[in-house]
Amino acid sequence: MRALILRVLRKTLSILAMMAVVGYLIVCLSLYLNQERIIFYPTVLAHNFAYPFTRPYTEVFLPVAGATLALVHFTQPNPRGVVLYLHGNADTLRNADTFAERFIRQAYDVILFDYRGYGKSTGDVTNEADLHRDAQVVYDYVRQSYHEDQIIIYGHSLGSGFAVPLAATNAPRMLILESPYVSMYDLAAQRTPYIPMFLLKYPLRSDQWIGKVRCPIYFFHGSNDGLIPYNSSVRLRAYSSAPTQLIQIDGGGHGNLINFAAYRTELDLILLAKQ
Repeated sequence: MRALILRVLRKTLSILAMMAVVGYLIVCLSLYLNQERIIFYPTVLAHNFAYPFTRPYTEVFLPVAGATLALVHFTQPNPRGVVLYLHGNADTLRNADTFAERFIRQAYDVILFDYRGYGKSTGDVTNEADLHRDAQVVYDYVRQSYHEDQIIIYGHSLGSGFAVPLAATNAPRMLILESPYVSMYDLAAQRTPYIPMFLLKYPLRSDQWIGKVRCPIYFFHGSNDGLIPYNSSVRLRAYSSAPTQLIQIDGGGHGNLINFAAYRTELDLILLAKQ
């Protein structure tokens, strides 16, 4: 009887182990196939959607391989320079004036664009390389009207992963990062450490690119950021060899730094400083 019980127990444990392995593989496959839905949260806007901006702007559509990118360009007389703004994973140009206002009031032109599949931009996100090439096409558009020493690249959250390589492969005046991450590998390892990293199609390795950036780099990060921890900026900064400054916004979260006087004051000092 004891031998029978042991055989049944071993068989049961073997079945449970097999079920666990199959379940794990299903989870891995699901995460691999659904990465775009997990990382990107696009809102689609009709091509004839009228942006509710009160400031004058120019709407531009740039053709890229497999897509068309929608841009908005805020201009003003005698600007100090231009800010190329790369937004987060759930934003669109529908809120472009909100993002741009902080720069406009300091006499900067602002150019913002939607990633493929976002807003009025066509195409789909299928690989990281396309996203970096798209950002370079937009940067080349900016260079048609501004000298590089007038260009500030600003990357917020997801956009920081495109902003860092863009600054590394060009020569902008400065790079400003709001709530950046070390890499998508790093974020994934914190949230799903049981998932093999080779399954990640969008590693977004800012840590490998930031050492190649030669312009000044400014980091803004909220101390209470629950999505991308403050320590991410601390660690990413350590990979840089350029002049850097890390501004901690006490009490700041992930998407609300604009509400803090400390952020607005420090950003103004950076924007108004002579390089």
